[in-house]
Amino acid sequence: MERKIRIKVRLILYHRGKILLLKQTKPHGGNYTLVGGTMEAGEYAKDTLIRESFEEAGIKLRPQDLNLVHVLQKNKSSERRLTMYFKAYKWEGTLRAKEPWKFQGVAWYSLDELPPNLTPTVRHVMQQYRKGQVYSEWDKDSK
Repeated sequence: MERKIRIKVRLILYHRGKILLLKQTKPHGGNYTLVGGTMEAGEYAKDTLIRESFEEAGIKLRPQDLNLVHVLQKNKSSERRLTMYFKAYKWEGTLRAKEPWKFQGVAWYSLDELPPNLTPTVRHVMQQYRKGQVYSEWDKDSK
């Protein structure tokens, strides 16, 4: 069976030694996650992340300020996903959760004190990222 491949992007935004996390609403899991989303037809990864960062968190990013730091391949029974994680230190705008049906707020967390209800995938990626790994795999059906 041929499985669809989806490409996603996520932002690791730093400010004063902490990273930005969005708190999901209960219908969307209620966990903390990173800003990001799925690439649309014809988009490049950085363009997607710039669009999603504004739509979800009200911030404007510049392509030259985004650096690729990790790639995750995530296999599910119905699809395969590649997620690219970009790091940035600069942004403009007023930080806020702009999609209240998906996110109830934004917060800054130290990498040493991430919230217990961080999504499992983001927790995995942050562990790999801190070890200097630029690629990891996640088999959704076995975890």
